[in-house]
Amino acid sequence: MKTIKKWALRVDSFFENFALLALSSMTLIVIIQVFTRKALNFVFVWSEEVTLLLMVWCSFMGIAVGFREKLHIAMDSFTNLFGHRFNRIWDKVIALCILGFGLFLVINGWSFSIDQYPNRLPATGWTNALYYIVMPITGLMICVYSILSLLGIDTRRHGQELEEELPR
Repeated sequence: MKTIKKWALRVDSFFENFALLALSSMTLIVIIQVFTRKALNFVFVWSEEVTLLLMVWCSFMGIAVGFREKLHIAMDSFTNLFGHRFNRIWDKVIALCILGFGLFLVINGWSFSIDQYPNRLPATGWTNALYYIVMPITGLMICVYSILSLLGIDTRRHGQELEEELPR
């Protein structure tokens, strides 16, 4: 199990670093775009398309990281009223629902990507499928996290230090 977790987190590190690179690139492009527009009265024609593309990719990667870290909305105050056994079963039901959502993203994202492949973005000439191909990638990541969760493997990487420091 430790080998599976180590492998999954290694692959995950690549995607997390890609999301950080996309966010940094997007910020840099916007700064350059604003500077050239205000100071030089010039705008790169591709900057808006690339910024939007990076924002979509960064957002979807953030969705997957949010599922990995279990940062999405939870109703602990309600489920804590029930016993530990109920919560373990309920966590499995939630993981199955999340797996279903991941499969939905994989199937529909792939379909959208195929449908949009012939269409081109006006400024860059890149395929419009670049906006949609991140959906099946995110869906696959979510499926992996769900399966690991069903197997009892904790994939969280951030925030565990805080839990260790909190008094019990």
